[in-house]
Amino acid sequence: MKVVVATTQVPFIRGGAEIHAENLLAALRQSGVEAEMVAIPFKWYPAPKIIDHILACRLLDLEEANGEKIDRVIGLKFPAYLIPHPNKVLWILHQHRTAYDLKNHPLYADLIHQEQGSAVIGAIEQADRRYIPEAKAIYANSRNVAGRLKHFCGIDSQPLYHPPGNAEAFYNADAEPYLYFPSRLNPLKRQSLVIEALAHTRQPVSVVFAGAADNPAYGEELKALAERLGVASRITWAGRVSEEDKLSLYARSMGVVYPPIDEDYGYITLEAMLAAKPVITTEDAGGPLEFVENGQTGLSCAPTAEALAAAMDELWSDRTRAQRWGREGKALYAARNVSWRNVVDTLLAS
Repeated sequence: MKVVVATTQVPFIRGGAEIHAENLLAALRQSGVEAEMVAIPFKWYPAPKIIDHILACRLLDLEEANGEKIDRVIGLKFPAYLIPHPNKVLWILHQHRTAYDLKNHPLYADLIHQEQGSAVIGAIEQADRRYIPEAKAIYANSRNVAGRLKHFCGIDSQPLYHPPGNAEAFYNADAEPYLYFPSRLNPLKRQSLVIEALAHTRQPVSVVFAGAADNPAYGEELKALAERLGVASRITWAGRVSEEDKLSLYARSMGVVYPPIDEDYGYITLEAMLAAKPVITTEDAGGPLEFVENGQTGLSCAPTAEALAAAMDELWSDRTRAQRWGREGKALYAARNVSWRNVVDTLLAS
């Protein structure tokens, strides 16, 4: 069986979506499927470029390659999931969010403010409504993503959970005095909120941030904010870390703090659970809320610096309880049947 994984790639940007596609490809091959990835280069500015990408995807022919039939296409990201194929299954990571849930966000909206932006938003919605239902089956990366697809486009889908990369390698070690925030530095991940919260904590909370900045200027802004608020001495900027160091930082942390804005899924939550560490997140975090049970596997609070500070203080002040929450998180992960075997069986059976 020949299967193509169709996704979208912004050159030189690597995050959870790229890891997701690579892991799916590996899982398909491990199951005995002959699989390849087709990654569509994507540029979202100026706004009309997006329409060009939609048209380009609709013109792609993935029904055969080198004279041999391609049996199935699995579409992941906009606009690659619009590529036509008679035996296509979608596992949607997310739609083009600035055309939907972030369209009017006061900080993160960009498309609507560009020339012809409103027309492009209409074209994106029209393409999604018309072409997503072509698929034989539609799955979503999480319940959160499925909810957006239903809310904005009236399209039903089923959540299909998957493990993070290198899931079997995570381990637990004695906690050291820091909270861990592993993520690329990006406004949607809200490192700035954690820095602001540190200025309100009563406990001597410290945070290790690990991840490179999507935009170097944003990384400098975060460091300047920490200096301005007088919390720079309680922050470690680890930058991009090796896999070995990432695993160690999880294992030795007191817990993980992760307050993104309406995250699609969130590997960080699952990685923390695999390392038996509690997670602090916010009530508007999206995907992490599908796993973080407040007061049982971690804490969920209002998305304000004061509330986040109180949650960090609460975890910091009781290590025994934090360890119990971490163990319960790992048990919850095991109970959810989060496995690549289940993912592959589902995507190939539809």
